[in-house]
This record gives sequence, C-alpha cells and structure tokens, in this order.
Amino acid sequence: MRFDVISLFPEMFSPFLTSGIARRAFESGLVQVRLWNPRDFADGNYRRVDDRPFGGGPGMVMMAEPLARCLRAIQADRADALQVPVVLFSPLGQALNHAAVESWSASAGAVLVCGRYEGIDQRFIDQFVTHQISLGDFVLSGGEIAALALLDAVARLQPGVLNDEGSHQLDSFNPALDGLLDCPHYTRPEIWEEHPVPDALMSGHHAQIDRWRRDQRLQLTAQRRPDLLEAARAAGRISRQDEAALKAVPRP
Repeated sequence: MRFDVISLFPEMFSPFLTSGIARRAFESGLVQVRLWNPRDFADGNYRRVDDRPFGGGPGMVMMAEPLARCLRAIQADRADALQVPVVLFSPLGQALNHAAVESWSASAGAVLVCGRYEGIDQRFIDQFVTHQISLGDFVLSGGEIAALALLDAVARLQPGVLNDEGSHQLDSFNPALDGLLDCPHYTRPEIWEEHPVPDALMSGHHAQIDRWRRDQRLQLTAQRRPDLLEAARAAGRISRQDEAALKAVPRP
C-alpha cells in the first residue's frame, strides 16, 4: 500500500511517520508514504505555487500547473499510475467515517493532495481529482492534518501494528460492535479518589462483564449518537435484551 502526499509543508509528516504506534506500519513497509512538494515543480527563482484569484477576493489560490507537474511525476513513479485514486481534502468531500477508513485500509493507496490558502484552481480538481474527503463541518489551514488523520486511521488497521490484533475490532463505529460507541474502560487502582471500578468488571464472570459492556455501549450511543442506534435497529442488530437495557436511559 502506497500513499503519495502532495504538500507545501512535507516536514509536518516527519514526526508522525517516526513516532507512535502507527510508525510500525510505515517502518515495516506495510504502508509506504512518499512526500512531494509542488514547489519543486514550479517555475522561476521563487518557485511560485499560488496567485491571486480571478474575479477578486481575499487570499491566494494554488496554481494548477505546479500541482499537475507534481502529480504526473508521481504517476510516472508508480506502477499503478492509471488506477491510483487522487484524493483532495475539502469541505465539499464526503465525511470520513469508519467504513471509508476500512475501504482505504484494504486498497493499494492513493495520492493525497493537501490544499492551502483559499483553495486549489478548480481546473486541476476537475481534471485529476477522483475523491474528495472532509473531516467535518469546519475549515483547517490546510489538508495536512486531514491527510495525517487518514494515514493514522489506515495504518492502525494493518496487521501487526497494534499490540493486540483484535484491538481495533472493539473501536467505536466498528461493525463488530454493531456500529455503536465503545464502552468506558478502567484500570488500576481499583479505587481512585474514592471512585471504585464498577462491580461487574471486578466479578470475574465473563458473561456478566460482556453484558455490562454491551449495556454501556447501548446507553452511551442512545445518549450521544442516537442516529447510530437507529441504524443498528434498522439492521436488526438490537435484541430484546438490548431494548430492556435501553429503557434505563434517561429521556430528554
């Protein structure tokens, strides 16, 4: 799996690629990441990559030509040049979710385009971009943070990256949890500042522990993300016992 990142600030990626759990995916080669700066493909002594917007208005716009040259260099360097997706991080894109991350984690990778300033010349987008992704209804200074989020989410799903192979299957939104939010977690000491660990977790009774965790997931999801609960209901994943647990959820 290979991700090529087009960014005016490739140095932002170096700490991420060499630290934390996700680095295992990059160091092992499970996920290859190559960084490309469009300034290296720009003309003139100043390597200009942006200019004022036609029609006026604030800010600057990234020029199409340096980006296109950079992308063509990437395509020439990749064996799958004709099939590789080109992803732009943009408010126009689909919100990134667990299903999309799982899809990318099983792919051959992509070219990730990190915009800056007021945006990118639309002609580059129309000609080359195949996917647009958004992290949510807010605006960042550039696409680098969004690219890092996608790379991290993809990397942790690769075999051998997490210490426990099944750890990610208990993540919030995972189909293994019926798309629900995860439950609270506790560790030592058993009592911290007069707050004990819930009795069920100390019981040693696996069925009781599993039921407690399921009930917590259901109740938290009902309180915080009722849309996820309704989706699980519609898919037939909520049992009668689950419904009984949900009756304990305070109504607004």
